[in-house]
Amino acid sequence: MTATIGYADVEVGTELPARTFPVSRATLVQYAGASGDFNPIHWNEKFAREVGLPDVIAHGMFTMASAIRVVTDWAGDPGAVVEYGVRFTKPVVVPNDEQGALIEVTAKVAAKLDDQRVRVDLTATSAGQKVLGMSRAVVQLA
Repeated sequence: MTATIGYADVEVGTELPARTFPVSRATLVQYAGASGDFNPIHWNEKFAREVGLPDVIAHGMFTMASAIRVVTDWAGDPGAVVEYGVRFTKPVVVPNDEQGALIEVTAKVAAKLDDQRVRVDLTATSAGQKVLGMSRAVVQLA
């Protein structure tokens, strides 16, 4: 599989379509079941507060996976992402209400590299706080 975006069709500064990802307590329980990460900070409010967190928080890997969807949707092929890394800067706090939390993600092409690859820099925020730092992906384009 290959990306559907052509290397010649992008320039440095090209913005990818932004996305917002809702996160509820149910989402966290589903992710825990799929990932096997049942750490109580992700589902037990009492425990999360006892260890100094403001509330239940989303799994870091869930946050990271949500953010990269902006890139994989744009590229047209998840396999086109050849490198991806982030620093976790703040947790995504997920209140126990009808709204939960939102992860808002923007991205843009930051550099054109050799071999028809581009570096995409992502910005992920929740509740006005940057939740991922140094979030970068290298994408193999067509």
